[in-house]
Amino acid sequence: MDNFINIPFTSKNLDRYVVRNAILSALRESLPFLNGSLLDIGCGKMPYKNYILENSHVKKYVGLDIENALEYDKSVKSDFTWDGKVMPFEDLSFDCAFGTEVLEHCPEPEVVLKETYRVLKAGGCFFFTVPFLWPLHEVPFDEYRYTPFSLKRHLENSGFSNIEINALGGWHASMAQMIGLWVRRSHLGATKRKALSWALKPVINYLIKKDKGVNVKFIDTTMITGLYGCAYKK
Repeated sequence: MDNFINIPFTSKNLDRYVVRNAILSALRESLPFLNGSLLDIGCGKMPYKNYILENSHVKKYVGLDIENALEYDKSVKSDFTWDGKVMPFEDLSFDCAFGTEVLEHCPEPEVVLKETYRVLKAGGCFFFTVPFLWPLHEVPFDEYRYTPFSLKRHLENSGFSNIEINALGGWHASMAQMIGLWVRRSHLGATKRKALSWALKPVINYLIKKDKGVNVKFIDTTMITGLYGCAYKK
């Protein structure tokens, strides 16, 4: 599944290593809140499906994607598609919901969030992640970068409560991620890219270790790689 679960730290994976590990760690932390029937919103190729089914109390996993979604893997199809306005499910259909790196692609995020709220059962958990420090992607369908304050407001406006939002990484992780993105994705020649990737790998490793255990507070001058959290339906 393209190294979403077993993520190698190699010179060729420096652009994805920080964010993939952070999302997996956030998901692992939130697994106790996922159970019963789960709706994966903007599911793509569902890279976390087996991991969730094998490590949580989720018994039914349903993938939902937009009708014109990019095809990441021809062998993996979403269980349902929707028009971005009304999800094809009745009210109170799911015990929990899951959306990783998807809200930044929603032109009207509260439409998606209100539909998620509608199909959740009372007490249901919605787990989410969003990027903050990340290049333009899936152009032109890359809409937003959220601060924790705007994200909380959208969730509250959509009905959610008991909202907890955390940083996927702070200053050190942000620097590690930026270096990884630069060395692997900027316009460098193949020889220079290979040499710099080898040289900068220890620096990235050092920064990742420095970031572990850091309590990131959302105050002036804080830098974050992205956000994750859980929100609940009353």
